[in-house]
Amino acid sequence: MKYNNKHQLYLVTEEDMPLQQLMTIIKDAAAGGAGIVQLREKNLDSKSFYEKALSLKKFLDELSIPLVINDRADIALAVGANGIHLGQSDLPLDVVKQIVPDSMMIGISAHNEEEAVLAEEKGADYIGVGSVFPTSSKADADRLPEGMLARIIDAVSIPVVAIGGIHIENSGQLQEYDLDGIAVISAITRAENPKWAAQQLLKNAFGAVNVQQ
Repeated sequence: MKYNNKHQLYLVTEEDMPLQQLMTIIKDAAAGGAGIVQLREKNLDSKSFYEKALSLKKFLDELSIPLVINDRADIALAVGANGIHLGQSDLPLDVVKQIVPDSMMIGISAHNEEEAVLAEEKGADYIGVGSVFPTSSKADADRLPEGMLARIIDAVSIPVVAIGGIHIENSGQLQEYDLDGIAVISAITRAENPKWAAQQLLKNAFGAVNVQQ
């Protein structure tokens, strides 16, 4: 599976959110154009993570939306996820590629040109770049230096997804970049109307809304 224009709005789940609440939000966000979901759980034990991922995979299959698992190649394999997203301190990309099927999309977090270029050379399908704005979702996230997002986009030919502190109010600032996607957490999970929030994020960042039929 490859990253494509159906994935312009990339929803990353809020940690520890109950499954039923999460599913309701995802369904609404999908109606507004969200096209890919990453399950991120740093605090769950492996069994609980697996069970939540398995239920979410079945649910997303019904919506024809791919599931990406954060960090855990074992969980991704166990539930037949569509992708895995790796940080710089996770298992190396070349190792993960040896144990997951070729059909599984692999994304890598990058914070500078060197990390981005290396990820492309190692075979990443897309790069998550951030934090583009100040964020409270990830305590150790450093904001990108000025100009770094543009330099990373210019340095690679694979899709680039911006992440970190993106909300409706600032998402329009990203339209000047040649981005393939924006990844959000609280902009949708904390929204009163996730469908409307998804539509506005897409409109602001890309000038168009990719609404599911």
